[in-house]
Amino acid sequence: MGKTKCEGCGRQTPSFEIVEYGSMENGYKQLCRRCFNSEAAAAAGLKDFEHVEFDPIRLKDSGGKVHEFHFRIFLFGTGVALDAFELRKGAPAGYQFQVIAGPEEDLLAMLGRLIAKIQRALAVKHLEDGEHGLQIAKAGVVRALIDWDPATEGGLPLLIIDGREISWEDLGRCLMSFEGFQFKLEVHDKSDEV
Repeated sequence: MGKTKCEGCGRQTPSFEIVEYGSMENGYKQLCRRCFNSEAAAAAGLKDFEHVEFDPIRLKDSGGKVHEFHFRIFLFGTGVALDAFELRKGAPAGYQFQVIAGPEEDLLAMLGRLIAKIQRALAVKHLEDGEHGLQIAKAGVVRALIDWDPATEGGLPLLIIDGREISWEDLGRCLMSFEGFQFKLEVHDKSDEV
């Protein structure tokens, strides 16, 4: 896992936790989330905002596999985002979730909503390994996170389904067992419940 020194507090921080903060006129600095959130709160006049760091939690999916989720808080102009994600090779990957609320929202209440959202998602299996390879589960519904696919240099999406990386081609093969059927593709914000 690559680390970067925060220019605010001096801590060595995982690179995925670093935010480039500043402007073209005044220059940019690399800040950890805590320092970034402190500066963003001061700029927005949020005197009561307190950055909290939550410990990782472990939850089981419908097949009994344990997933460890890490958390990060990101204060932005009109609200605060709380993300949960797995780590693979030192970077966010696999299952990824988010909830958004107002900056004065209780972060523990947000954490509770986020954990409930994760538990609902882990309870559903969208893909299963069948006799013909990867198949869409009996419910006929697939929920995915759209990600960058380095194998296609971004030409096609990489889908995160059931916490697994699934290529666009693999999803296409799954759909072929439904030849002659219709489907509906909807795209939602990462923080939406789908």
